[in-house]
Amino acid sequence: MKTLKLSALALVGAFFFISQGASAQQTAKKVVAKDAKAVSQKIEPKAAATVDAAKNMAPSGITWKDDTHNFNDIEKGKPVSHDFTFKNTTKQTVLLTDVKASCGCTATNYTKTPIKPGESGSVTATFNAASPGSFSKNITVTTNDSDVKKILTIKGKVLTPASEATPATQQ
Repeated sequence: MKTLKLSALALVGAFFFISQGASAQQTAKKVVAKDAKAVSQKIEPKAAATVDAAKNMAPSGITWKDDTHNFNDIEKGKPVSHDFTFKNTTKQTVLLTDVKASCGCTATNYTKTPIKPGESGSVTATFNAASPGSFSKNITVTTNDSDVKKILTIKGKVLTPASEATPATQQ
């Protein structure tokens, strides 16, 4: 008799768990559907933002006279400079927001005032050669009219001074 009561109790318990499981599955399906709708609503604005970001990734409306300068052969220890000039060909005022050289051996100076449509500006790169050999340095220019950064390049070869080229011999 005791075994029969335990079996009946186990059967009722199993039925209870099964019914709760079915109820939980229905609740889970509702939650998943609700979450899917919420995620869909969150993704759609992000997709629109991605389209806007793609528009902002359009090339800059600034027209550069050149973006690479070759100093050719230069002397060690004598700084050389080059002005990269540009013209604002957009219909809005442009501002250079950041100009960074790729290393400490290159200093930069640039037009810091707003450049109106049709006006020109410049970025000056000054390279101070400390060691002989070929070099290629980048200057990264950021403007307010585009998220695309402009890369300017200076290159050349630093010559070894004659006094360093031939070591003195002792007698």
